[in-house]
Amino acid sequence: MYRIEIISNKSVEEEITGALEENLPHILYTTVPLVYGRGGADRKLGTTTWPETNFVLISYIEDSELPVAKAVIASVKKKFKSEGIKMFAVRAEEL
Repeated sequence: MYRIEIISNKSVEEEITGALEENLPHILYTTVPLVYGRGGADRKLGTTTWPETNFVLISYIEDSELPVAKAVIASVKKKFKSEGIKMFAVRAEEL
């Protein structure tokens, strides 16, 4: 099992969740809808100077689903090249 975290510009949240649900129909996830921070290229702080914001999606998926999730995010990244979409995965164990 893997824990995946997707951090992305709020503007592509629906695109990401829709693509994940379409390709992994049984996916369960939690979103943190408003996230502020500093990435490699800019800041997303929801202020006048740095007006954009991010969101975070967290999901626990089976090992066999990880390649599908990677492909989904790669596809969205290709479509929205300037949106700073990142996905991280770590092994997880339910206790």
